[in-house]
Amino acid sequence: MAKKTNIKILRIILTIGIIAILFIFLWQLAPFMKELSTREGQLAFKNKISSMGFTGVLLLFGLQILQILLVVLPGEPFEVLAGMCYGAWGGCLFITISVFVTTTIIFFTVRKLGQKYLYNFFHKEKVDKIMNSKLFKNPRNLEMVLCLLFFLPASPKDLFVYIGGLLPIKPVRFILISTFVRFPSVITSTMVGANISNGNWKISLLIYLVVFVIAILSVYVVSLKDKNKEIIDIIK
Repeated sequence: MAKKTNIKILRIILTIGIIAILFIFLWQLAPFMKELSTREGQLAFKNKISSMGFTGVLLLFGLQILQILLVVLPGEPFEVLAGMCYGAWGGCLFITISVFVTTTIIFFTVRKLGQKYLYNFFHKEKVDKIMNSKLFKNPRNLEMVLCLLFFLPASPKDLFVYIGGLLPIKPVRFILISTFVRFPSVITSTMVGANISNGNWKISLLIYLVVFVIAILSVYVVSLKDKNKEIIDIIK
């Protein structure tokens, strides 16, 4: 019990630290973001990022990893920020590498410590509900189900990264699925960030609108088949 309490306290401290660092990071960039609608402002913003050098890369990399490890903040703001700093494709590569590293760490940690370890991060009822689902007990369909869950925009991807360590699947296959199947979601967010840094606010809003529509349609199409209703129930 004491160990569980200590983990929760550590999570709270690290969460506050992440938010504080992110706030400072954005506060440093705020003067430049205000002028992103102008060419001069865009150049100033990119020069600021460049001036941070490797420190900026490490900072954003650390924040992205902690976001997934602690599961306390949504990943989209970090993806957008990566797009703003390094462009659509550079930001996508940046996020993909950080997701790969973090997923690997989480997978083997959970596989070693077991299901009770997840109760430190998620509600016991949610974890038990997923683990008792027939979807995750059939090795033949498991990879297809995981691909669908990591592809759907509305799914809690970080939760399934943790669940992966308990599933009957080879580590390499799970890590590759959880890292690369989410590519459409990541590249969309980094494209938004890249357009924001170039002052194209309207394009960013249009991208989000398209993604929102696709997400609604994806969930609707999946729910049409009775065998997929359990998937929809899980991601709620």
